[in-house]
Amino acid sequence: MQVSNDMSLISLVTQASIPVQLIMLLLLGISIMSWTYIFAKRMALKRAHAQTRRFEDDFWSGGDLSMLQQAVASRRDEHGALARIFDAGMTEFLKARRTQGGDVNAILDGPRRAMRAAYQREMDALESHLNFLASAGSVSPYIGLLGTVWGIMHAFIGLSNMQQATLASVAPGIAEALIATAIGLFAAIPAVVAYNRYTHDIDRLSIRFDSFVDEFLNILQRQVR
Repeated sequence: MQVSNDMSLISLVTQASIPVQLIMLLLLGISIMSWTYIFAKRMALKRAHAQTRRFEDDFWSGGDLSMLQQAVASRRDEHGALARIFDAGMTEFLKARRTQGGDVNAILDGPRRAMRAAYQREMDALESHLNFLASAGSVSPYIGLLGTVWGIMHAFIGLSNMQQATLASVAPGIAEALIATAIGLFAAIPAVVAYNRYTHDIDRLSIRFDSFVDEFLNILQRQVR
């Protein structure tokens, strides 16, 4: 083991053993991907909230539902998840009313199933990449700890070849090993915070979507009576 008096962060990383460096590189990659998903998901949820609010205003303004459905169908991506759920239900309702005659239950069953399927697709899209954030938050500290254990073990093995072991001789090896734990925490903490926050935001959207489906079905039921 080579003892160095240079205790700068860059020096400690470059002088670490190859396994520890590989672990640091892995954690750095996890951190970069986590921050990428964090910013992307933040923008997606902000857009989803704004689109949901705009569509709810349009829906409850009292306008013609058929005209609203045509407007949504022409620009599905711009109107957001709730609008696409509405479009799926309204499209199926118009088809069922033409084919099912006066059977209220048969007419409403199609829109109900169509909106539930659309709801599930939209929730799957909103929840994309959350599993990675959860995994990064739970696994990264242990990966960093593995690097620390390996680095400390390597440092003490190196001390066996020295005539006299001092704190100055063992400190660089332990310091470079502890960097792996620090990087692991740096990767884990933002991922955990973002996962909890985004899960809460998605749950709020889910409640709004679910409530809308029930309210819209009540409106359709009154129309076919």
